[in-house]
Amino acid sequence: METSSCRLKGHFALLMIVFLMLCGATRAQLTVDFYKSSCPNLLRIVRREVVKAIKSEMRTAASLLRLHFHDCFVNGCDGSVLLDGSDGEQFALPNINSLRRLEVIDSIKSAVENSCSGVVSCADILTLAARDSVLLSGGPTWKVLLGRRDGLVANKTGADQVLPAPFENIDGILKKFTDVGLDLTDVVALSGAHTIGFARCAMFNNRLFNFSGSGSPDPTMESRMVSDLQALCPLTDDGNKTTVLDRNSTDLFDNHYYKNLLNQKGLLESDQILFSSAAAQSSTKSLVEDYSSNTTRFFEDFVRAMIKMGNISPLTGSNGEIRKNCRVVNS
Repeated sequence: METSSCRLKGHFALLMIVFLMLCGATRAQLTVDFYKSSCPNLLRIVRREVVKAIKSEMRTAASLLRLHFHDCFVNGCDGSVLLDGSDGEQFALPNINSLRRLEVIDSIKSAVENSCSGVVSCADILTLAARDSVLLSGGPTWKVLLGRRDGLVANKTGADQVLPAPFENIDGILKKFTDVGLDLTDVVALSGAHTIGFARCAMFNNRLFNFSGSGSPDPTMESRMVSDLQALCPLTDDGNKTTVLDRNSTDLFDNHYYKNLLNQKGLLESDQILFSSAAAQSSTKSLVEDYSSNTTRFFEDFVRAMIKMGNISPLTGSNGEIRKNCRVVNS
């Protein structure tokens, strides 16, 4: 019996070692030089196309960054957010009428296919485009791990459930981050992406007139900002007008977003609560204060968080596929 038991334990230990080796091998397949031989001009092509897109519309940078974020939180970074169809992630509540500039990814994909057909995934193109968008807006750069493959299905239900909402409290947002392997520092650092871009009135008008049933605006929004936004977003409006996320620093990727939070000028409720809520006092407030006065620390933490987010459940090896068209799975 003892010999048999030892054999079983030995087999189990061996299986565990093989399992861990396979897991490590899968993780190791994401490398900065994944396309060094198969598509050597990839980084140059992506950068060129992102530059063209941002020159045509500065807001593109924020749009591409948001696409990457909304891709990675649902099914991992697999390009599923790019898939067309009424049952796709683009039609989930957090995305409908707000995801934009998918045609830029189409243009990049076309240019990449002309150089190296059937090699580079849409998921990797989106990840690189997000990095370049940050850099070209004045933010930091980093080496992007590559080797992701494209997912075969979109997940509208998942997008409805797991994407953080602008009306959520800190605990709710933090849970959604920790569920995908991110932490509190990542919450505050990645929120700094709101230093560029716009938001629709529907995402913040709950703060303007009858906040939490009080009959008054959100007391944590600066009064002049309240007046400006009430004029822009009247109750009779359809909620689709837009305004800048980072007041007085629209297109520059910097730490001004955090300075705004200190002055009660965060646009979204989920932004301002990082500094003003009761929960923030023991969790996120100190990070907001640090980032507001230390651009270097913000950039360092943002880069770390982007790399972590880019590594959420990638498909590698023979999993998934390399889509020919980012909008549809291969036939």
